Amino acid sequence: MEAKTRVLPLLPLRGVLVFPYMVIHLDVGREKSVRAIDETMLRDRFIFLAAQRDAQIDDPQPGDIYEVGTVAEVKQLLKLPGGTIRVLVEGVARAKVLRYVAEEPFFRVEVEEFAETQTGNSHVEALKRSLISQFEQYVKLSKRIPPETVVSIVSIEEPGRLADIIASHLTLKVEDKQELLEAVDVAARLEKLCAIISRELEIVELERRINIRVRKQMEKTQKEYYLREQIKAIQKELGEKDERQAEGEEYRAKIAQAKLPKEVEEKALKEVERLEKMPPMAAEATVVRNYLDWLLALPWTKTTRDRLDIAVAEQILEEDHYALKEPKERILEYLAIRKLAKSMKGPILCFVGPPGVGKTSLGRSIARALERKFVRISLGGVRDEAEIRGHRRTYVGALPGRIIQGMRQAGSKNPVFLLDEVDKMSTDFRGDPSAALLEVLDPEQNSAFSDHYIEIPFDLSQVLFITTANYPYNIPRPLWDRMEIIQISGYTEEEKVQIAVRHLIPKQLKEHGMTKEHLTLSENALRKIIREYTRESGVRNLERQIAAVCRKTAKQIVSGKVKRARVTAQNIEKFLGIPKYRYGLAENADEVGVATGLAWTETGGDTLSIEVTLCKGKGNLILTGKLGDVMKESAQAGYSFIRSRARQLGIDEDFYEKFDVHIHVPEGATPKDGPSAGITMATALASALTGRKVRHDVAMTGEITLRGRVLPVGGIKEKVLAAHRAGIKTVILPADNKKELEEVPPHVRNKLKVIFVSHMDEVLAAALVDEHPPAFAQTENIPVVAWSQA
Repeated sequence: MEAKTRVLPLLPLRGVLVFPYMVIHLDVGREKSVRAIDETMLRDRFIFLAAQRDAQIDDPQPGDIYEVGTVAEVKQLLKLPGGTIRVLVEGVARAKVLRYVAEEPFFRVEVEEFAETQTGNSHVEALKRSLISQFEQYVKLSKRIPPETVVSIVSIEEPGRLADIIASHLTLKVEDKQELLEAVDVAARLEKLCAIISRELEIVELERRINIRVRKQMEKTQKEYYLREQIKAIQKELGEKDERQAEGEEYRAKIAQAKLPKEVEEKALKEVERLEKMPPMAAEATVVRNYLDWLLALPWTKTTRDRLDIAVAEQILEEDHYALKEPKERILEYLAIRKLAKSMKGPILCFVGPPGVGKTSLGRSIARALERKFVRISLGGVRDEAEIRGHRRTYVGALPGRIIQGMRQAGSKNPVFLLDEVDKMSTDFRGDPSAALLEVLDPEQNSAFSDHYIEIPFDLSQVLFITTANYPYNIPRPLWDRMEIIQISGYTEEEKVQIAVRHLIPKQLKEHGMTKEHLTLSENALRKIIREYTRESGVRNLERQIAAVCRKTAKQIVSGKVKRARVTAQNIEKFLGIPKYRYGLAENADEVGVATGLAWTETGGDTLSIEVTLCKGKGNLILTGKLGDVMKESAQAGYSFIRSRARQLGIDEDFYEKFDVHIHVPEGATPKDGPSAGITMATALASALTGRKVRHDVAMTGEITLRGRVLPVGGIKEKVLAAHRAGIKTVILPADNKKELEEVPPHVRNKLKVIFVSHMDEVLAAALVDEHPPAFAQTENIPVVAWSQA
C-alpha cells in the first residue's frame, strides 16, 4: 500500500463525514473554515476534511478533531448572503494527520494519504457479495433509497469503493462512519459494514413488526373513523348537522380519557349508542346524559396514597384534639396495621358520645393524618332506603344515593367517609335505610356495592368508614354488630379549660379579626363560664360563650371605648350577663326527703334531685315529673322495699294506710326513664318516712330489686363526671360497676370518695345523716365497701 504526504488546509466538519468517491454540498460559515476554503481555491483546490468529535463545539482545537479524514477536491463554490459559502466537494482518498503545521488563521496540517489497494482474493469477494445482498434487503425493507440508485451502486466492481459508497448512503451515527473511514484495509472495512447493516436490518425488521401490530390494532378504529368522517362530509354537503353524532363523539372521547374499568366502559359505550339513536329533545335522552355524566365523574380507579407515618399522625391528632386518649390510640393502631398489611380492609369505627365532644372533627383529623379526602354525610332524619341505595332510573328526577354522591365529591376510591348521626335514622313505608347501610358497612359485601341508579357494582372496600352517634341504644343492632364502638365521654372541667386555651380562643379571635393583644381571658374567667354559663359534656356552648365575649370586645374596640380587654372572673358578667346555672353543691344543706341521683342523658351525665313528701291519705303512691314506665316501676320497687324494712327503719308498719306518698322528679317537662334512679328514690323515701336528713354532698346511682339488692347500671363515667362538675364529694355506685370507674380520669377520681354497695342497707347507712340511729343500724353489722384515693 503506497502512501504519500502533503500539506493541506483543514476543514473541520460538524455532524457529517465525507468518504472517498462521495460528492456532497457543504455549507461553511465559521471564519477559520472560510479562510481555509479561500486558501484552497487559491492553490490546487485540494482540502483535508475531518469530523469533529463533538458537533456542539464552535471553536475546535486539534484534540477535538479526528485524526483520520478524507482528502477532497473542491468542485464548485457559491457565496450565500450572510457570509456563508456553499461548496461542492468530492472525496479523493483517505488520509491521516501527521502534525499540525499551523492553527492560525486556519488549520494547516501535514497528512499521510493512503492509496486504495485492489484486492481480489476469494475472502474479499465473499464479503462483497454478502454486503450487496444485505444492502439490497435493507433497501427493500426501509424504502429510503431509490431503486435506480441501488442499481448503480451494486454495479461497482472495486470492493473498497463499493463499501464507501454504501456507507455514504446509510443513515448512521458519525462514530460508526468514522470507524469505517479509519478501516484502511478493505477486508476489515467490508466486515465492519456488514455488521452495521446486519444491525440496521434487525432494527428495520423490528420497526416493521411494530407497524404491522399497530396497524392491526388501529384497523377497526380507523375504519370507524373514516366511516364517520364520510358521514360528516355527506351531511356537510347536504347542509345538515347531526347533533347526536357530535354529542356521541364527545362522550366517546371522554370515556377514552377516563380510563374506566372494562365493565364500566362497555356499559358507557352502550349508553352512548342509545343516546345517538334518540331524538335530541327526548326526555329519555336527558336521563341517559345524566347517567353518563355520573359514570364519568365517579372515581373508579383513582386513589390517594396513604401517609403511614405514625409520628406525624400522632402529632396531627395532638394538635387538633386535647384528651380523647382511646380514640387516638385506636387510630394509631389502624395506621400501624395498615403499614404492615397493605391489603387490609377498612374498619368501621363508631364514635359514640354526647354532642360537642369532637366526634366529627376527629374524623376530619384522621383524614388529615392519612392525607386522604374527607367526606361527611348526615343520616339524621333519613327514612328512605333510596337515600342510601339511590333511585332507579325509571323514576323522574332519579339520582344516586348519598354514598355514591359522597364518592363523587371525594374524587378518590379511598376517602375517609363520615356517616354522622347514625342513631337518628328512622323507618317508614319507604324502607329501612339502616338495612341498606349493611351493604355499605359490611367488609364482606362492600367491595361490590350496588347503587340502584348506577347499576354497576362500585368498590367501597378501600374506604375508611367512620360513624357517629349520641345515644348507643338507638343504633340499629345489625349495624352495631359490624362496627367497632369507641366511647367518647364528656370532658372534665380541666380538659375544657385546656381545650378553650389551645383551640377555642385562638379560633374565635381569628374569626373575629382580633389577636391576643386585643383580648385575653383568664383561666378563672373560663372556669366561671364553664360552671355558671354552660351545662354540657362537650364544648359547643363554651365556644358560643367565648364568641359572645369576642363580639362584645369587638364592639368596644371599634367604638373606641377600649383598646384592649381583659376578661376575669370578676367582670365576666359585664360580657355575658347574669349566670344561667347554679354551680356547686347539688343541694345547699341536708334535707329530709330530698336525694341527689345521677342520670345519663344525650348531652352526657347530669345530677337529678328526687323529692318525696308525705301527706295524710289512704296509701296512694303518686309519681310526677314525666317519668317513663321503667322509672315508675323502679319507684314501685323502692316503695315495696321500704315497706318490707319498716320495722328495722323504725317506721310505723301501717304507714301506707295513713299517708299518701308523692315522689317528684324536678324539671317535669323533660322526659326521664331508666332503672338507675331506683336506689335514689328509695333513699328519699326512707328519709321522708324516718325523718332523717339525706347528706347534701352525696350522689348515687343504681337499680334496686324488691330484696334490696343494688344492680349495676350504665354510663358510669358520664355520671361520675357530672357529680364532679356539680361539686359532689361522695358518690355511691353499685359494686358490680367497679371496673367502669377505671375509665374516669385519675384527677377526677382523686377528688371523689366512691362507695361501692351491693345492698340498699349500705346505701342508707352512707347517705342518711345519723342524728337518731335507728335500731337496725345498732344491731346489724352493715359493711361499707369504700374505694377512695383522696
